[in-house]
Formats: sequence, C-alpha cells, structure tokens
Amino acid sequence: MSQQVRGVIARGKGEPVSVETVVVPDPGPGEAVVAVQACGVCHTDLHYREGGINDEFPFLLGHEAAGVVESVGEGVTGVAPGDFVVLNWRAVCGQCRACVRGRPWYCFNTHNATQKMTLTDGTELSPALGIGAFAEKTLVHAGQCTKVDPAATPAVAGLLGCGVMAGLGAAINTGGVQRGDSVAVIGCGGVGGAAVMGARLAGASRIIAVDIDQRKLETALRLGATDTVDSSGTDPVAAIRELTGGFGADVVIDAVGRPETYQQAFYARDLAGTVVLVGVPTPEMRLELPLIDLFSRGGALKSSWYGDCLPTRDFPVLIDLYLQGRLDLAAFVSETIPLDDVEAAFGRMHRGEVLRSVVVF
Repeated sequence: MSQQVRGVIARGKGEPVSVETVVVPDPGPGEAVVAVQACGVCHTDLHYREGGINDEFPFLLGHEAAGVVESVGEGVTGVAPGDFVVLNWRAVCGQCRACVRGRPWYCFNTHNATQKMTLTDGTELSPALGIGAFAEKTLVHAGQCTKVDPAATPAVAGLLGCGVMAGLGAAINTGGVQRGDSVAVIGCGGVGGAAVMGARLAGASRIIAVDIDQRKLETALRLGATDTVDSSGTDPVAAIRELTGGFGADVVIDAVGRPETYQQAFYARDLAGTVVLVGVPTPEMRLELPLIDLFSRGGALKSSWYGDCLPTRDFPVLIDLYLQGRLDLAAFVSETIPLDDVEAAFGRMHRGEVLRSVVVF
C-alpha cells in the first residue's frame, strides 16, 4: 500500500522549492523503501532547481542521505528491513562492459527504481540522482542502499552519498595519492575540503589548499592542509611551484571545474604529475591548451566521477575510519536543519557560509 510523506519539490526552473505531499509506492522487484534520517544539502540539488542538469520538472530533490530500510521488493537479498544504509547513485549493474572488465566503479548502466513517486494528483516526480531524499521516505533501487555500521550518526554518514565521497575519492581513488606525495587542491568548498582530507588520509607530505575565500582556506587547514594560497591576489601556479621546490605538485585536484582553474591545475603539476577534475563544468565551457604542452608535460589528466567510488567497497571502510576517530567526517556538518529550511539553506550554501547543511528528520 502506498504511503504519503512530506518532500521538497522543485516545480520549475529557478523557482523557490516547496514542501509538498509525495506518494511513495510499495517497493517492486529489486526496489526498497527507505525511511530517511538525514540528507545533506548539495550543490547538485541547486543545479537541479536551476535547470542546470535537465528540464524534467518537477524534481524531488535530495540525494546525500542515510536512513533505515523499511521494506524491500521481490528478489532483494543485499539489504533487509531494519538495515542502516547510506544511499548512493551508483547501483552497479554487474553486466556492462565496465563491470565485466572488473571496473564496476565506472559502471555505465547504473540502476534506479523502476516505479515513480508522484504528487497526490498523480504527477510523476523526477528524483534527484535517482534518489529524492529530501523526503521522510523514498523509493530507490535496492542496489542504491549500502549497508554500514549503525553506530554512525546519520547526518554524518549520509555525506558519503555525494560531495564528501567525491572529494575523498578524487584524491584516493582517481588521483592515487601516495605517502609522501605533494598535493594541491583548487577550490576548497565541500568537495575540495574532502579532497584535502583524502590526501591527508593517504599520507601526502604537503597539501596545498587554494581558494579565493579566506574562510574556506582556514577550514582547509583544519581538514589537513599544510599550506594555503589565496588566489584572489596571488598567482596559484607560481605559489604551488614555490611550495614544491619549483617543480609543481604530484597531484593537483580541480574542485571548481572552470577552464581557468583547470589550466592552473595543469601548469601547477610536476612533470608526469596527475590532474584530477572533480568540479563539474557547465556545457558551454571550452578549454584551449597548446598540444605540445600536453605532450611535453606527460603524466595523466583524469576526470573523477563520484570519486570513482564503489559504494559497497568504500562506504563501510570510511564509516569504520570515522568511528575509529581517524576520519573527521563530522567536520563537514556546519548545521542541521528541518525540511522546511532547504530553500534558505541553498542561499547559505551559495554564499559560502557553510560546508554542509543537513536536513535531519
């Protein structure tokens, strides 16, 4: 029997969100209904509201969430009612060309729930990243539920569902940061801050945080940066080179995703170094680089999708590190808010006043 819950809806491009009644159907084959306990306010949700991802309005926003499985559909064996889970938007299929080659973190055919949640008048909702977790309950594919230790605080655990995992994974999985490496992170919001933390966790010897906002640079120091560069008044390429003996960093992570910051990352790396793009550019952006520089500098230019994570592999390990006191995920939670405060939280996020606002149910 379907249920009615409260959820945050974006009805049109640029319109303020509203809290409305959402109809959640019983789970079908391969699906699960999750009682959401916490959900982070992510830039991606704002992109949905602004029409920056697609125009399939109305959207049920929210995707960075943790909660408890309430019920499962036919054929579900990986999770059961009562399991504490982090929701993810990479439910790997196990059958595509990436999966069969043993690279499931690149899965090209990830699963979402087949059924649609709706408004009370029957209007179908598009759940953000196939999740839609700014709601008291949500319907997802069972593979989008990753079981973790229930001792973790939901407001913290849910952050692995998107931004924090993207940053940690950009450093550890995509960038392959090793002990003793030098790392520079350009853009130190939530994702960039997590990349700083990931570099520290991997054992980098020098971690250079670059931003134009002094508040974010101070936060980066708390998250593990050894040095900061205020690029509003300093050439970041020259500064990074000076801090690395004139060579450039072994790994440079662009957590902004603009042509200007990507060029900075490209020229701030050492010969044969690695550039990781984890900031998301917009479709109209273009990049121009001399081809000889691409050849002569060598190394690797990588894009990081969701931190190249495999949720079943990465989430439980990171939660265990958090519970052991070795990974301060709680540092990313700037505030907890009620569901009705999401629109105001978008404003605080856009102004750079918070790392993460988290809706707590």
